[in-house]
Amino acid sequence: MTKNRLLIVGGSHSDIPLILAGKKLGYHVITSGNRQDDPGHRHADEYQAADFSDPEAIHQLAKRLEISAICACCNDFSAIAAAHAAEQLGLPGHDSMRTSQVIHHKDRYRQFAADHGITSPMAIGFSSKHDALAGIPSLPFPVIVKPVDLTGGKGMSTVCHMDEAGAAIDKAFAMSRTKRIVVEEFIVGSRHGFSAFLVDGRVAFFFSDNEHYFLNPYLVSAASVPGIAPPSVEQKLCAVSEQIASLLSLKTGIFHVQYILRAGEPVIIEICRRAPGDLYIKLVEHATGVDYPAWIVKASAGLDCSGLVHSPPKGCFVRHCVMSATPGRVRDIVFDAEVQDKIIDQHMWWRKGDVVTDVMTSKFGIVFLAFKTQEEMLEMTERMPQLIRVITDD
Repeated sequence: MTKNRLLIVGGSHSDIPLILAGKKLGYHVITSGNRQDDPGHRHADEYQAADFSDPEAIHQLAKRLEISAICACCNDFSAIAAAHAAEQLGLPGHDSMRTSQVIHHKDRYRQFAADHGITSPMAIGFSSKHDALAGIPSLPFPVIVKPVDLTGGKGMSTVCHMDEAGAAIDKAFAMSRTKRIVVEEFIVGSRHGFSAFLVDGRVAFFFSDNEHYFLNPYLVSAASVPGIAPPSVEQKLCAVSEQIASLLSLKTGIFHVQYILRAGEPVIIEICRRAPGDLYIKLVEHATGVDYPAWIVKASAGLDCSGLVHSPPKGCFVRHCVMSATPGRVRDIVFDAEVQDKIIDQHMWWRKGDVVTDVMTSKFGIVFLAFKTQEEMLEMTERMPQLIRVITDD
C-alpha cells in the first residue's frame, strides 16, 4: 500500500524533529526549500526544490506531488505558503491564507491587536519612506523599526533620535519582501516565549521560557525553563491565546508567542503558528516529556489531537545556540568542565575551518543542558557563551 505523503515546507536543522515525527507517524516525508544541502533533507524520504517564500510555488509543488498533508517548517514564509497550499487543495489542519497573513505580518497583527484590545506595542505600519518619516514622530522615542515579514532580528533597528530614522527605514525596506515596515514603541522588560497548543480553540498545553541574548539584541541565543513569569501571567497568556483563536477561528495546532514582561504584565511582541526555530520543540520535549514535534505534525495533518494533556517542566533546562564572539576561521569549540556534566543532548554542525563572517547571526550548533536549580540555570545561562566557546583564528 502506498504511504500517505507529507510535505514539510522546509528542511533546515530546526525541521529535523518534524521530519522524523512525520516518518514515525507513517508518512512518506518530502522536504522542500531552495537549499539542497540543508541537513533536514537527509532525514526525509524525498527532497523537492521549491521556494517556500513563494506560496504559489508551494501550492503547485503540493498539487503535483499529490500530497495528503502539509506542515510548515520553522519559518513564517513557510507558514504562509503552507496555509495557501492547504486552502487551495482543501487540506485540513491550517488557517486560511488571510488569517495566516494577519498572524505572521507584523503590521497586520499590530492593527488586529489594537482593534481587539490585545496588549502589544503601539505601532504604525508604512509602505513608503516618506510616510514613515512623517509618522515616526507620533510615537515616543526610542522606537523599533522592522520589516513586517522577517524574524530573528533581520532588518531591525532601534532609533533613539529622528536623525537616525532614515537609515533604519532604508534598512528595513531593503530587507522586506513585501516592502512594508512597522515602527513600534520600545518596550523595556524581561523577554520570554510562551508556546501554547490549541485544541478546538482551547489551550490544551502550554510551555513558558526565558529568552537570553548574546551579541545580537534582536536574536534569541538561548532559552531557559521554567520561566520566571508567575502563574498569573501564564493564565493571562492562555486567555489571550484563546481570545485570538476565537476571533480568527484558528485551527487546532501550535500557537507560539514572544512577549516582554513589563511591570508584571505581558506585552505580546510576536505570534506565529509554526514551530519556533533552533530546535525549540526539542527543548519542550526534554523539559516536559511531551512529544511536541509529533503533535505539531498531527495538527498540521488534521489528525485527532484530543489526547494531548498539559505537562509542566520536570526540572530546569536550557537550549543554547553556539555562537562566536569573534570573526575568523573556526579552530575549535571548547566545552568548559563546568558544563560538561550538564549536557543532555546536542546537535553540532560546525567544521574546522568554517568562516565566521557575521558574529550577529552565525550558529555552529545547539546544546541542551539540565540543571539542579533555577538559580544555577539562570546564572550559568548568562555565562554560557564563555562556557561553550568558539575559538577562531584571525
